[in-house]
Amino acid sequence: MQPRGTINEVEFDSTALGETLPLLVYLPASFSPLYKYSLLIVQDGKDYFQMGRLARFADELLDKREIGNIIIVGVHYKSVEDRRNKYHPNGKENQTYIRFLAHELVPWLDKEYPTTAMGKSRTLMGDSLAATVSLMAAIKYPNIFGQVILHSPYVDETVLEAVRGHRDPSLLDVYQVVGKEEDVVKISNNRDFLTPNRKLHDLFVEKGFHTFYDEFEGGHSWKYWQPDVKRALQKMLG
Repeated sequence: MQPRGTINEVEFDSTALGETLPLLVYLPASFSPLYKYSLLIVQDGKDYFQMGRLARFADELLDKREIGNIIIVGVHYKSVEDRRNKYHPNGKENQTYIRFLAHELVPWLDKEYPTTAMGKSRTLMGDSLAATVSLMAAIKYPNIFGQVILHSPYVDETVLEAVRGHRDPSLLDVYQVVGKEEDVVKISNNRDFLTPNRKLHDLFVEKGFHTFYDEFEGGHSWKYWQPDVKRALQKMLG
């Protein structure tokens, strides 16, 4: 039986957001302060651990030595409204949340844990709006976040404009997937996610980002994202 890492809940007091956020921190079974670790910071953190089987995939890939030393930090939302306020490009706390990630959370993690502390060793991950805020944070702070994993991101003109304005695509590696059935997403007012994701991918290619892109068979749900989590870890953290 493969060794299992530990997941601890940590209360983080954010000055920027004026609230205490519960973090889920995964440390590998072989964790030692003598080694250096990359960071994977996950929006919709509890969902990725519970529905995405994130820790189980990490345990398996670490045991097989298919990914390098990694610490995973899941940040979760309090409610649907709280999630939209922080993750949506037009959300009233969106810019504050992005600053929290870059200027509060990362410095604290670098102080608390033996991190590699370089841009390419920090990856942001999320699904839907959680993917969107991950991308926008990496676009705004490419020297802090050098990789991003996007599961079916919400893409609007604000997102496309941010990518168009990015000056140094060599600083950011992108993993992006979307479902072929996401042309009509019922839980999002029948919104088309597929067409904007194709536009986003075309823009990444045009700008010269190092990118992986795939369209899976399926729709906008964990039923389809979960099986992809393992590949995402392999591609970006291997």
